[in-house]
Amino acid sequence: MIKLVSPMKRTPGMSVEAFRRYYESRHRLIGEKYLRGYVSRYFRQFLDPLPDRAGVLRDPEYDVILHIWYPDQSSFAACGKRLAEPAVAAEIREDEKKLFDTRYMRSYLVEEHESDFNS
Repeated sequence: MIKLVSPMKRTPGMSVEAFRRYYESRHRLIGEKYLRGYVSRYFRQFLDPLPDRAGVLRDPEYDVILHIWYPDQSSFAACGKRLAEPAVAAEIREDEKKLFDTRYMRSYLVEEHESDFNS
């Protein structure tokens, strides 16, 4: 199993509500269109900030954390090739410009370790 995580920030001036609505009604569908057949799970976590230690509520560094699970390395590589096709990449990039502050886009491969509290 390969897991990719991408924290992302909304475009400046876009409200949290508009960001979430657009992501789930438009951008998610583009993701599903191109990820289908390659991934085993496509999951989004929308973040609601809490006050910091000084009690100040700040705009979050990121608004959503995207999680994508690939069943194996070959699926990950094949999906990467598909997403790099010029027409596919152009469609994704054009939509990302409407939604994300691309200066803050990051992606990470994640190695997970879980503590067992049941023993």
